[in-house]
Amino acid sequence: MATLSIPPVLTSPRDDAVQLYKAFKGFGCDTATVINILAHRDATQRALIEQEYRAMYSEELKKRLASELSGDVKRAVLLWMPDPASRDATTVRNALSGDVIDIKAATEVLCSRTPSQIQQLKQIYHAWFHTYLEHDIEYQASGDHKKLLLAYISVMRYEGPEVDRIMTEADAKSLYKAGEKKLGTDEKTFIRIFSERSRPQLAAISSAYHSMYGSSLKKAVKSETSGHFEFALLTILRCAENPGKYFAKVLHNAMKGIGTDDSTLTRVIVTRAEIDTQYIKAEYEKKYRKSLNDAVHSETSSHFRTFLLSLLGPVHR
Repeated sequence: MATLSIPPVLTSPRDDAVQLYKAFKGFGCDTATVINILAHRDATQRALIEQEYRAMYSEELKKRLASELSGDVKRAVLLWMPDPASRDATTVRNALSGDVIDIKAATEVLCSRTPSQIQQLKQIYHAWFHTYLEHDIEYQASGDHKKLLLAYISVMRYEGPEVDRIMTEADAKSLYKAGEKKLGTDEKTFIRIFSERSRPQLAAISSAYHSMYGSSLKKAVKSETSGHFEFALLTILRCAENPGKYFAKVLHNAMKGIGTDDSTLTRVIVTRAEIDTQYIKAEYEKKYRKSLNDAVHSETSSHFRTFLLSLLGPVHR
């Protein structure tokens, strides 16, 4: 569900390329114009602008953006430029092999994507970085967390809405036996069910678990597992139940307390902009009694603020 507001006058990719070139010329960069153009173009339009820019000025637009912009707004705009699958591949690669390893960011991206999004990500990952995603996970993750990620990115889960009721109850029972019922935890069962079941199936298992045992599956995961393994399981479960609510929580956590986690804020707003921003905004307002736009406005400033707010789109009252 795209939420990008369309500019009042429809321009061509060629016009946009010319305007961007003008914004770079002269003393300093006209960042406001750059944001005004790029924040209101979808993935296809952005790719066409890049093509036109290359043809007309014999240079890569991304390179020019990297040298003209700086700080948070530079990171945000550069993350925004590719299509969603390429962006995810780059984000995961940087998280697994950059100067600072951010296993949590890689886990969040992988465990919140659909099987077809993961397949695309893996193909681009291999084509661009000449290594398999599996190899990088093998190298950077460990233990049950590693086993879960490897299983999760290799299974082509069903993406339709149908749920198998009989399997749902059997799975709920297996998870109960593997966790709360026994001393210690049978992690293999959690890995198998969480990596093999579709989103609607997992959401159904969660509600069956609650009605059968009177406690939530989330609580069971929290008490039976820990660390990155727990984080991955909870991400899979929350995204199965309600991805909008999950990302609203991630954004809230990035902005609460002293200081803002700008990289998480940027990653979530940019990567969800062409997927489900309206749902995230609705869930955010419902849970925190404040619009996401207002929260972002008070936590950011300058061009960075303008850019993120443009991606979030207008506040619907």
